Amino acid sequence: MQETISENRMPLIGDPAPAFKAVTTQGEINFPGDFKGKWVILFSHPADFTPVCTTEFMTFASMAEEFKAMNTELVGLSVDSLYSHIAWLRKIQELEWKDKKNIEVRFPLIEDIRMEAANKYGMIQPGQSNTQAVRAVFVIDPQGKIRLILYYPLSTGRNFDEIKRVIQALQKADADSVATPADWRPGDDVIVPTAGSCGTAKERMENQSDDQYCLDWFICFRREKK
Repeated sequence: MQETISENRMPLIGDPAPAFKAVTTQGEINFPGDFKGKWVILFSHPADFTPVCTTEFMTFASMAEEFKAMNTELVGLSVDSLYSHIAWLRKIQELEWKDKKNIEVRFPLIEDIRMEAANKYGMIQPGQSNTQAVRAVFVIDPQGKIRLILYYPLSTGRNFDEIKRVIQALQKADADSVATPADWRPGDDVIVPTAGSCGTAKERMENQSDDQYCLDWFICFRREKK
């Protein structure tokens, strides 16, 4: 039986992603049930036809196939209407920014006029605005659990390389039961679980190899094959 999140608090890392049904630019969705077995990036933006949001959607859409290759789907949300969403996404196709042009947004953009989904995810923060969602990012795993939460203020566009990197890092950690060090990128060495006994700690320090090395008993790395 799935756990439930109190309506009075924001969901936290490790919580089940709050469920909702919504109308989107790609039809109705049942979230997160429709995405079972996939990673999902659920992200909110303050408003349609705003400059920072426009650059973000152009970037997300240009990276959609990269995310799809990582078994990751994109789902956007704002408190604007479906018709506003449609008009804005059509306008985005006419714009050119940096190396991005003729950008078609094919991932769903949620209509959330009543702020039901936004409130479930703590996307409406009165210190920023009572009528707009902040720039929130929720990474949800194939089992429907929240694995990462990022919040940006209204004035600051997101770092999309970092969003992609954390998906890669989470998938690596899950697949190999490891942790990833600061600034980790695919192919970099990974951290193996900390020794759980004095004997294991001593053995690791005395028996280092080409595949594994330790800086000290509590921080050991495994070399990744290039």
